[in-house]
Amino acid sequence: MRRGSAAALTPAGRIHRLRRRTALLFALVSALGLAGMAVVAVRAADSSWRAQVDADLTLRVNEVYADLRYVEEGVFAYPDPQEGAYDCPPVTLFTGSGGEVTALADAQRPCLVVPAEALRAVAAEAGRSGEQVRSTVTAPNGHRLRLCALPFVGPEEENTDGVLVAAVDVSGYLDDHNRLVLLLASACAVLVTVSAVAGSRLAGRAVRPALTAIEQQEAFFADAAHDLRTPVASVRLLAETGLRGEADGTEVMRRTLRQATRMGELVDALLTRARLTSGAVPLDREPLRLDQLVDAVVADTPSEGHRVTVRSVPVVVPGDAGLLRRAVANLLGNALLHGHPPGRPAEVEVTVGADGTVAVDDAGPGVPPERARSLFDRFHSGAGSSGLGLSIAAWVAHAHGGSLTVVPSARGGARFVLRLPVLPARKQP
Repeated sequence: MRRGSAAALTPAGRIHRLRRRTALLFALVSALGLAGMAVVAVRAADSSWRAQVDADLTLRVNEVYADLRYVEEGVFAYPDPQEGAYDCPPVTLFTGSGGEVTALADAQRPCLVVPAEALRAVAAEAGRSGEQVRSTVTAPNGHRLRLCALPFVGPEEENTDGVLVAAVDVSGYLDDHNRLVLLLASACAVLVTVSAVAGSRLAGRAVRPALTAIEQQEAFFADAAHDLRTPVASVRLLAETGLRGEADGTEVMRRTLRQATRMGELVDALLTRARLTSGAVPLDREPLRLDQLVDAVVADTPSEGHRVTVRSVPVVVPGDAGLLRRAVANLLGNALLHGHPPGRPAEVEVTVGADGTVAVDDAGPGVPPERARSLFDRFHSGAGSSGLGLSIAAWVAHAHGGSLTVVPSARGGARFVLRLPVLPARKQP
């Protein structure tokens, strides 16, 4: 195993690595596609201006050739540049025999200074091949010139041939071409950067559900480890005490049963919370009587010497009966556990209002203001409680479009208020 790869071996590390590779692949594919299109565009632009220049040069030498007049062997005449304007682009006439250049007739009043060696070279190549030849050379002033050499045959009876060479300055075309290349390169760089950022964000959104699932799984494991450690240790201690015979067997079994019951409740609460946070529990919304649901929960909750008073008015809310029953039961159980002084029975009052609220008041020590905001997070209820009941109740309230808050109670303790949207009167059954 390679060192330093521990982070990549974790599930979250693998997902983050997959995100980076996906973003990199997205940017690479975009870069290849943009580079390919840029190359095609550059080549097309280059071919376009070259074809235009070559066509103009070919037309130029053909016009000059059409006006040439044979004088004598090795001597041709063509109109004065002032009359025919053949001096720009300049056309140079090479004459010779057997494709071998032997003479040079300089253009009159040329608008370009073309190196004589370049002229002779392209003329000689055209004379040897007998075909039109084109080339690009550099002038003494640094300008780039395009040359076009056209071989021709004189009167057959005289057996005389020659080459016409035309030249034109293409520095402007090349400058435009270089600017186009720079512009396309800059645009490709910007687009690749944008695609890389977009790919990273898209990959981040794509892997976000997986990261959320991993976080939920780790939170579930942390909840389970945190909440089951104490009852498991208690069961182990009771078992060791029973084996040593240091306590009455019936009492040990009774306490063990209580711890096992608590462990079962904890496991059930952990699984419920995990399913709620992962979205595995769909909401089965239907109109229901909130006052009747609260009455049923209070009737099913063991009071064990405590007193619970219910005041309610008929109200219909849209919601999931099972989840709402669980939320109300958690609030009531929390009040019975913490809502009374030590050694005294709890006095809890449950009020169901016409506005879709369920208020649970107790006469316990209350909730300090600094703890009210974090009270509905897991492990914040207090001693002797898992802290999951209020967390589940808050999630159920939010899932139904409502809220769960805690304020001081007129009875001296805490007042938990569960608010739910009320079904409009015209939609009530």
